[in-house]
Amino acid sequence: MMSSDGSMKRKTSSIQYPFWFGGSATSMAACVTHPFDLVQVRLQARTADAPRNMSGTFIRIFKREGPLGFYSGLSASVLRQLTYSTARFGIYEEMKQRAESDPGFPLLVAMAISSGFVGGLVGNFADVINVRMQNDAALPLHQRRHYRHVLDGLMRMTREEGVVSWFRGWSPNCTRAAATTAGQLATYDIAKRLLLDYTPLEDTLTTQLLASFQAGLMTATVTNPIDVLKTRAMSSKENLSMFELIRNLSRAEGGRWIFKGWVPSFLRQGPHTICIFLFLEMHRKSYRRLQGM
Repeated sequence: MMSSDGSMKRKTSSIQYPFWFGGSATSMAACVTHPFDLVQVRLQARTADAPRNMSGTFIRIFKREGPLGFYSGLSASVLRQLTYSTARFGIYEEMKQRAESDPGFPLLVAMAISSGFVGGLVGNFADVINVRMQNDAALPLHQRRHYRHVLDGLMRMTREEGVVSWFRGWSPNCTRAAATTAGQLATYDIAKRLLLDYTPLEDTLTTQLLASFQAGLMTATVTNPIDVLKTRAMSSKENLSMFELIRNLSRAEGGRWIFKGWVPSFLRQGPHTICIFLFLEMHRKSYRRLQGM
């Protein structure tokens, strides 16, 4: 709060929250926004006869798979968040706690990028299964994998393609994870800090919504090209490098591929990021209450 001598109203919390809060909050958010994630994957990995826009993809899924079709691959999505997001949030918060003073934006970005890269590597196997399960129904019958659930997918990947399949597309995935974490965590922290320091707002739901919206907008913008590459790499049966993927996409579609699926990406990233931080703040509030703080 702002003191009588005009000092900053922001108070830096020294509370050490449980490591798993980030993974729990993002898993809850994933359950809310999964249909948008599914549509984004279908658009980015679309075949020639598939709809070219978001509304057409929604209608196609509903007609062919029914309402439950929007939750294809949900178990893999939750597993991905429990691995990838638990690691990236936990490492990022640990880095912040070990900093001697409040880190500035460049340092927060560096912390977020490094923690996101590690998180992407930890959760890569779950992301491969997630992309395949979400995109399976959009493929021709003879190309479908028909994973029954996430564990079935994991076992079949290992048996049919070897453990190396767990790391398919790891380079674009880790790059995307680093950019996502910078867009979400660093942007949210800085946006919230600025709102608390330079506006009459306090640490309430309004402040959290504004900060998380800005984080969602930033995340969707910086990650979309990487997300296209990651989706193509993971859904492909060939082990292509990032350079080869960029070359093939540029030859086939020109520079437009960079923005492919941007609208559903933003419609997913915006609500998803807002949900993440609202659930995370709820976790923290409940923890403080239980600890009598």
